[in-house]
Amino acid sequence: MSSFGYLLDGFAVALTARNLLLCFAGCLWGTAVGVLPGLGPLAGMALLLPLTFKLDPTGAVIMLAGIFNGAMYGGSTTSILMRIPGEAASVVTCLDGYEMAKKGRAGAALTIAALGSFVGGTFSIIGLMAIGPVLADAMLTVGPAAEFVLMLTALIVVSAVSNSPPVKTLTMIVVGLALGMVGLDPLTAWPRFTFGSLDMTDGINFVALSIGLFGVSEILLTLDEKIPVVPKAPRWRDLPPTREEFRQATPAVLRGSVIGFLFGLVPGVSHIISTFVSYAVEKKISKTPEAFGTGAVAGVAGPETANNATTGASMIPLMVLGIPAIPATAILLSALLIHGVQPGPLMMSEHPQVFWGLIASLYLGNIILVVLNLPLVSIFVTLLRTPMGILAPLVLTVCLIGVYSVKASPLDLVVVAVSGVAGYLLRKFAYDVAPLLLAFVLADRLELSFRRALTISDGDYAIFVQGPAVKVFLAILLVVGVLQAAAVWLGYRTRTS
Repeated sequence: MSSFGYLLDGFAVALTARNLLLCFAGCLWGTAVGVLPGLGPLAGMALLLPLTFKLDPTGAVIMLAGIFNGAMYGGSTTSILMRIPGEAASVVTCLDGYEMAKKGRAGAALTIAALGSFVGGTFSIIGLMAIGPVLADAMLTVGPAAEFVLMLTALIVVSAVSNSPPVKTLTMIVVGLALGMVGLDPLTAWPRFTFGSLDMTDGINFVALSIGLFGVSEILLTLDEKIPVVPKAPRWRDLPPTREEFRQATPAVLRGSVIGFLFGLVPGVSHIISTFVSYAVEKKISKTPEAFGTGAVAGVAGPETANNATTGASMIPLMVLGIPAIPATAILLSALLIHGVQPGPLMMSEHPQVFWGLIASLYLGNIILVVLNLPLVSIFVTLLRTPMGILAPLVLTVCLIGVYSVKASPLDLVVVAVSGVAGYLLRKFAYDVAPLLLAFVLADRLELSFRRALTISDGDYAIFVQGPAVKVFLAILLVVGVLQAAAVWLGYRTRTS
């Protein structure tokens, strides 16, 4: 059957009343989370992850993907109306989006951001359909040694593009790998780092760790900040852009789609990088670069399109390689594993309803989000006016109830509290905690691939430099390492204490 035939089957799955409702609920919650300053896709997905355990695998991943996409869409609202990024990837939108709002063009900026996000998201989904099956067939020939080198490459790429200095990023990766080793040995079932606790034999709960690191720490950081701007909802008649604004936005949207898709394919490269690159490209090729920062339409259209194109493209490393390209997809990976679905090259053949149901739901989610973001903008503005002193305790209560409902384990509540405070302090001292979560998720597979490769080779470490696939991944690893070292040497990496 062709990809088009599989996609039709996927729509048959995604258009069931239950899955359509889950997609809508995920998009609505994700948009609300993206709108609220400080909360992003990670916090939004982590908060509702426990609710997906009662769902089937397809329904769970459809709902979480809806939250992911919704948060990416919603982040532009506060950026444009308040000059406060709803999530990190919307930082660039603040530059020209807020300036457009000051000129009375907030409605046009929101419409351009929504339509650009729709085009970028749709472009990335088409790319996922085209590349996914081909890449999956190629990955079937990859053995444990190549898989180990691939995942090691992903972690090195993370350290190269992280928001914190290399030493701090590598520290977070090491901590994540160490936390991932807590529990039973995957091959011998021997307890490791459990300190005699039976609760620790299951390892550290991913849900508790992710909610603490991102949900609780985000709340604590947000409470530190003061938001003096009171947003004002744009009028309906101000939403349609002018013909000139459409003319300026169209080429920026097309370029942003390509840039975002290409960056989304690389594990470890976040939305932040793709949006900054898109903004830089638009400013570089513009005939009026001095207009950027004063309300340039292309400065909103390009980055917002790249943002959502990266979202769809990041599904390719997750679904085809089994590697979470960015922290948000690590939560998707966790949800799939909990439901007994192993992402990777065999996923399309072993779980086609999950893979193609997800792709179909991404199409539907893009349409739902365009419908949601513009008509309901006044409701989201009202949500923005809710004092954090009221909102934070409510969100924190939901966090704790959600974590406790998974296993009814008091230890998980301790993990939430400790990781929440730790995440808050780490981020205060300029540590990017996202690499920690990625390393934690990959720890088991990294160790298994390493040990299986040595078992096959009778302990000969030369297996990690043999074979065409290994050599390709090693070459990529070498290039990334050289580029990272050169960037540090030449002073292009920001050093923070």
